[in-house]
Amino acid sequence: MAAEPKSKNIVWSEGHVTRDERRTLLGHRSATVWFTGLSGSGKSTIATAVEQALIKQGKVSYVLDGDNVRMGLNSNLGFSPDDRTENIRRIGEVSKLFNDAGVIVLTAFISPYREDRDKVRDAIPDGEFVEVLVDCPLEECEKRDVKGLYKKARAGEIPEFTGISAPYEAPEKPELVIKSAEYELAACVQQVMDDLKQRGVI
Repeated sequence: MAAEPKSKNIVWSEGHVTRDERRTLLGHRSATVWFTGLSGSGKSTIATAVEQALIKQGKVSYVLDGDNVRMGLNSNLGFSPDDRTENIRRIGEVSKLFNDAGVIVLTAFISPYREDRDKVRDAIPDGEFVEVLVDCPLEECEKRDVKGLYKKARAGEIPEFTGISAPYEAPEKPELVIKSAEYELAACVQQVMDDLKQRGVI
């Protein structure tokens, strides 16, 4: 997944603290829980609620939110297919570093391309990537349109908007599917928590 570095005079520096030592210190395994779905499906809402639930249990967790990341780390990227791919590549690398630090990372990105998500999966150690499809009908997402993005996209004011003028490739075999239009938030959060417990992450 990693892009070829421009500089050839660099060498990866191995630390002196092992992943097992960090797990012992923190009392849980690391993981990247990758929420994907249409805008308005509930990715960020569920991710932040799961983060709260994990913190209450004493687990170290952090949400990487799409808009927040684009305000800083990825502020130079737009929404063209190439920029979307680079956006996800960078987030995958950040998630990998967070995991190495022992953190349970919760990402909330549309991440519309299956190939990009699969590359992140390949970069994360086996068993630590949990792809969660937040499955919500387009019409329901549009009803929830608190940012007014769908309205602008329908009016042609936002080009390359996922689900309207740009494609979304749903996961074929996600670890978890959450029907966010059918369940209350608490039930959605519990599904994630139960899955992480079953996997031995928490």
